[in-house]
Amino acid sequence: QLQFVESGGGLVQAGGSRRLSCAVSGFSVDYEGIGWFRQAPGKEREGVSCLSSRDGKTYYSDSVKGRFTISGDNAKNTVTLQMKSLKPEDTAVYYCGTGKCTAGSIWYTVDHWGTGTLVNVSS
Repeated sequence: QLQFVESGGGLVQAGGSRRLSCAVSGFSVDYEGIGWFRQAPGKEREGVSCLSSRDGKTYYSDSVKGRFTISGDNAKNTVTLQMKSLKPEDTAVYYCGTGKCTAGSIWYTVDHWGTGTLVNVSS
């Protein structure tokens, strides 16, 4: 079982920035990809960004491409999501997860995830 410590959520004005961080721990931490997905009230879960631990390739959803940047440290099992030019539609609970990245939907599988951190973008 993996443990996730997510931080960085909060209230931010539209156009502002926010940085989410996640640290993963647990017995035999091993994953192909690490990253973020989100879920807004009344909406389905949406893949946001994923970082492949195998080749360092990054994946972004069209809705955040150019505004969000994912980075990570495999040795420390950490991942960060720098969010800029935030929009009210970015309001959601953001979850850190591990699994397998893929183009398009961002996540092929999400095997483990944390409890999430709320990002609230005010207009």
